[in-house]
Amino acid sequence: VRWMMYWIVFALFMATETFTDLLISWFPFYYEVKMAFVIWLLSPYTRGASLLYRRFVHPTLARREKDIDAFLVRARERGYETLLRFGKRGLNLAATAAVQAATKSQGALAGRLRSFSMQDLRSLPEQD
Repeated sequence: VRWMMYWIVFALFMATETFTDLLISWFPFYYEVKMAFVIWLLSPYTRGASLLYRRFVHPTLARREKDIDAFLVRARERGYETLLRFGKRGLNLAATAAVQAATKSQGALAGRLRSFSMQDLRSLPEQD
């Protein structure tokens, strides 16, 4: 559980770090403070990640649980619909390619059959 809390808090830190690097990276000792913060999160003595998770992340997730669940249901439905749409499109492309290949090979077969003369066809042994 402790590691789960750490990775969730660290992921949120990494997401916000993208913007803070652009906005306040000019601040003196910015990178040193950032490194100290990550050590504070990770340290078993300070338990910074557990503290932040229990005070901020968990209450926010608990308040928005219904919204998150509804979003996941919508995402699952859209994902299923998208999978079906792309699956149908893929099958249509495969069927079209198969039909085109069959028509091209049929034309090649007909061309080879035309190259035989009637004399060549009569000389073939008859099979009963």
